[in-house]
Formats: sequence, C-alpha cells, structure tokens
Amino acid sequence: MFDTVLIANRGEIACRVIRTLRGHGIRSAVVFTDADAGARHVRDADTAVHVPDYLDIDAVVRAAVRAGADAVHPGYGFLAENAKFARAVAAAGLVFIGPPAQAIELMGDKIRAKQTVAAYGVPVVPGSSGAGLTDTELAAEARKIGFPVLLKPSAGGGGKGMHLVRDEDTLADEIAAARREAAGAFGDDTLLVERWIDRPRHIEVQVLADGHGNVVHLGERECSLQRRHQKIVEEAPSVLLTEERRAAMGAAAVEAARSCGYVGAGTVEFIVSSDRPDEYFFMEMNTRLQVEHPVTELITGLDLVWCQVTVAAGRELGFAQSDITLDGHAVEARVYAEDPGRGFLPSGGRVVLLREPDGSGRVRVDSGLVAGGEVGSAYDPMLAKVVAWGHDRDEALATLRTALASTTVLGVHTNIAFLDRLLANADVAAGRLDTGLVEAHLAELTEHAAPPVVAIAAALLAHADREPVPDADGWTDPFAVPSGWRLGEYAATAYRFRIDGAEPVEVRVHGRGTHTEVAYEGAEMLPAHIAASDDGSVSLTYDGLTETYRHAVADDGSRWIARGADTWRAVPFDPVDAGPGAGAAGDGTLVAPMPGTVTVVKAAAGDRVTQGQAVVVVEAMKMEHAVTAPFDGTLRDLRVDVGARVALDEVLALVHPDEAEEAGGAAATAEAAQAAEKNRNNKREDMS
Repeated sequence: MFDTVLIANRGEIACRVIRTLRGHGIRSAVVFTDADAGARHVRDADTAVHVPDYLDIDAVVRAAVRAGADAVHPGYGFLAENAKFARAVAAAGLVFIGPPAQAIELMGDKIRAKQTVAAYGVPVVPGSSGAGLTDTELAAEARKIGFPVLLKPSAGGGGKGMHLVRDEDTLADEIAAARREAAGAFGDDTLLVERWIDRPRHIEVQVLADGHGNVVHLGERECSLQRRHQKIVEEAPSVLLTEERRAAMGAAAVEAARSCGYVGAGTVEFIVSSDRPDEYFFMEMNTRLQVEHPVTELITGLDLVWCQVTVAAGRELGFAQSDITLDGHAVEARVYAEDPGRGFLPSGGRVVLLREPDGSGRVRVDSGLVAGGEVGSAYDPMLAKVVAWGHDRDEALATLRTALASTTVLGVHTNIAFLDRLLANADVAAGRLDTGLVEAHLAELTEHAAPPVVAIAAALLAHADREPVPDADGWTDPFAVPSGWRLGEYAATAYRFRIDGAEPVEVRVHGRGTHTEVAYEGAEMLPAHIAASDDGSVSLTYDGLTETYRHAVADDGSRWIARGADTWRAVPFDPVDAGPGAGAAGDGTLVAPMPGTVTVVKAAAGDRVTQGQAVVVVEAMKMEHAVTAPFDGTLRDLRVDVGARVALDEVLALVHPDEAEEAGGAAATAEAAQAAEKNRNNKREDMS
C-alpha cells in the first residue's frame, strides 16, 4: 500500500480525500497556490507544496516527487480527466489513482465514446456518429434525426457550448454560435448533433473496476435537478427506476466500462425520458470520482476513495455484483458561493461565522470551509456538500432540510436558502423531476425579500453596540448611554439599512437594555429586546414573539443575520454621506454586483454614456459581468482602474443625468435634500 498520496486538487474534495487517507494510516500531501495559502486543505494535510497553478502539470508532478508521494489522487475538475497528466504521473514513477490514460482519452471524445460503447450493445442517443462534420453535414444529420435537436461540443462538458434547436430556421445560426463557444472553451469546435428528449431525466450509474477484470455497478444516482446544465441536488436511488430498469442500466454501465478497459471508479451517465422510463441512452462517461459520490457511499456503505486507492495499488475489488445491496435513501445539496437574488452571481469574502452540522448520525458534510477563511474569486464557487440519509426518500429530504437550516455561512452569500426552497417544492417532494424543473420554478425559488424583523434585529444589535463599557470602577458615563434622553422629551435613535441591495429601510429605537421599543418604517412603537451570545446566537423578542438568529459583523461593517436556511446582509445606510438622491431607484450610482476584479473600463470620467452602455466589467470565478449606465448622462467620479479588486456593492462610478432627465427629477432631488437635512437634525438630537 502507498505511504504518501499527493492530492492534486483543493477545497472540499481535497479535505474529503485527506480524511480517508488518514483513516487508513496514509500520509497526505497537497498542492496550493497563492490564493489558497490559508485554505483548509492546506491546514488539514500532512505536507503542502506551493505551485503556481493547479493546471500546471509539470509543477504538480514535481510537487508530488518533492513531497515523497508514491501516488497521486486527482480529485475532480482541474487535471482529473487529463490524459497528459496521467501519463506525466506515470512517467515520474508514481501511480495515478484513476483510470488508464487511454480510457480517459477515449471517453473524453464524445463521438468516439458513443461509437465505442455502442459496439458493446450500450444504447446511445440517435445522432451523428462521424467526427469533423461540416456545417452542411451537421444540418443534414439534424434534419435526418428530426427536430428538436441538441448541438454539443465533442470535447469538454459542463454544459458549455450546448445549443437546443427546435426550428430549422435557426439551425445555421445556432451551429455557428455553438462552434464559437466550443472553440473558446475547449480549443476544438467539433460538434455532434443528437435527438433532444423533452422532459429528460439525468441518471448516472457508479461503476468500479479493478485491474483483474472485475467490474461492478453500485446502483444509480438521480441528477436531474440542474441549473444551466450544472447539478444542484443529487440523490440515490432514483424514484424513476424499478429493480428491472436498475439492473438493465447497471449492466449497460458495466459494458461501457469494459469497452474502454476501465480501471478505478467511474460514472456512466444516461439520459432517460420522464414519459418513457424504459428508454435510456448513454450520454458520456466521467473518468473520475464524481462530486455526488457521497450519496452512493451512504446507501452502499462503501468508501469510494478507498476503493480507488486499493485498486490503484493493484488489489482486487474483493466483492462481486451479488454482494452489493442498496440501503435506504440519500440526498446531497451543493453549497455554492453565489447570490441567487442577483442572478446567481459569484460571491466572496471572509467567512466571519461558520456553523456546520457535526456530521454524526444521518448527516454528512464534506466541506472546504474554515471560520475566518477567505472565499476568493479564482476558483469554482462550490464550498461544501451537505448530505443526508434516511430509511426512505421522505425522511432523507426532511433530514437534509433540517441540516441545511443548521448550516450557516456568514460573510459570503450562498445558495443555502435557495436549496431549501427547492427541496420544499411540491414536484421535488413528489419525485416528479426533470432537468428543466429548476428553470421553470426559478422566480419563486429566488424570492428572498427580508422580513421587517431582519432590519429590527440589525437596529437593536447596532443600538446595543453603542452601550458604553464601564470603567475599572464600574462607572458608566450617563451622557454616553444611548437612551435617547434630551431636555423636554425622549428621542428615538434612527438606524437605516440596505438589506441585500434593496431600498433602504428605517428602524427607530427608543430605550436601552430590557426596556426597548422599536418602530419599523414609521409604524407604531412596539416592545422589543435582543440578547446576543459570544457564539453568534441572538435571541430577539419583538411584539411578544421570540426567535433565534445567528449574527456576525463583516470587515466592511455590514451585519449578516441568519435564521434557519435564510441569510441576509444589512449594510448601514447614511443618506448624508451618500449625497442627495442616493438610494433612489436609478440614481446613477454604479456598484460592483459581485466581489471580483475589474477587467475592463470602457469609459473615462467626463465621457458621455448612454442607457445600457457597459462602463465597467467585473470578473469573478471566470464569470464576467458588465456594469451598465442606468440612463443617458455623463460619467463622473470613476473610482476604479483595470486590475482593481472590488467588494460587493462597492461604488465604481457615478453617472450624472442629462439636463432634461435632471430637470424631471428635480422634485425628487429636493425631497431627498430635505430628508438629508432631517437626518442631520436627528444626528444632533442623538448626541444630546
């Protein structure tokens, strides 16, 4: 067996592999870049070696040799399905914990893969079978198959370059667009065309093969809950399959593995019609461990990483197909650093509070998060996976929702609340799944308006922070107490917040300690009390109702508040500092939609811009977002240059409206100026 294994990856998968290696007495080594110097996988490993890039094959192999490793585990993503990397590892005298390079190469070419598995009797989607088809030949194949059809790049995956064509009139344009995207993403514009299956379900089968000719399958995973071809929630087994269908698909997956001489853990992906579940077709084979492998582990009792390691060490599997049993049901949810309320833009920042289920009992958490750690924009946004097991599907779903409600990541926007709403969806609960379900319900799944109690909690916490600290003798300066006292009457203190970018709201707080009352947005004063603990827990009593929250203050002064699966970011708002009109819709303030790097500045201060014109482009996690002018006007106060790092909602520039528009908004500006003056007076009262 191996003494030391280098993990050529990062994040939660690196931490997960380290856990298995440590459990079997094997030392772990990892690689890391400058951006990951403080990452959890670096802390967890026995040895960590710096590399300039996770995709630098030579550097990663040198790191393995330097760390004294005798084998390399690629995880998933990065170099996991790179045949050149597998060969480089072997050339250095190390063992690649994965399939042979020729199997990676063969299954990485979708056209050759389909031809290969079809020869072994595996059903494939009707479509083009030849490589290098011209546009004319692709169009002819599409007409032969019949519309709708799906254009797919032969190289690569992840949904990039896929185009659904329902009408022949748009075929030529879609072929051209698909070729451009394929060339840009994979350096290869070769396309294939397949029959499109309406209401498809994405079902994949886990296979294991050793170097002694033994191949088994471990049942299937349902991966139909996707957004833009990216999986969000996976489960095992699928409610769609009977025992007969499971056996048939499993046998087909085993034959697909045999067709390419596979060794190790792999996944054979099928597309299945919701209306005709007996009809299934091979899509592709992933020649690596899958992100969603934990659900298979929970229902089979097998550690797939350990299976990979033992097979790579030359051992036999040690069990036959008849030994595999499926127990219960498991569901996994992927936690991403993204903001569903802003179109799933990447998020980032420092994790100021972290609470994860302890992973005991029926819940498992695979995570790369650490309290105080920085979530950057350089890599994939997946932070963790929360997985739950149950005796049946209903129990597994309920357990997972409870686990998500106790998962808190403050300081970074995540999709946890979105996942909770998705799991509560009636179609999901009933098992009526297909790959278009998420998009069909996207509006209701991304609604996340903050209830008034969020602003009330933020105001009470801010009010409590103003309480003076007694001196060494226990004396408190009465003039420093935020009681609202003044000559003649008591005055309430006003607190204003923008919550998740929405319009500012105001909460007025009067009193202190247990004798506090609040008014939300001008409503009547109601009794309220808040008690905060050192661990971030907050108990809020408002109008006779007590609820528990979690709370932390970020480096920029914003207050993060969570309850159950929901999280909100409350940013203090001062109309005096912001200037007249700030906070009004379309006020001309251009802000960063996500934390990231400015890659393009398309105008200079003083330039005239038109409505919708891109002014600044911000990039994060390989996603670019153009910040556009809200109306015609002149660009003022440009605050960033190319290469600048920006935070979420950071002001980038201001657009001053044209005279006609400015005249039309004069009344609003005057009203805002009056509000600003009123706020100044309130501030003076607060100080009295």
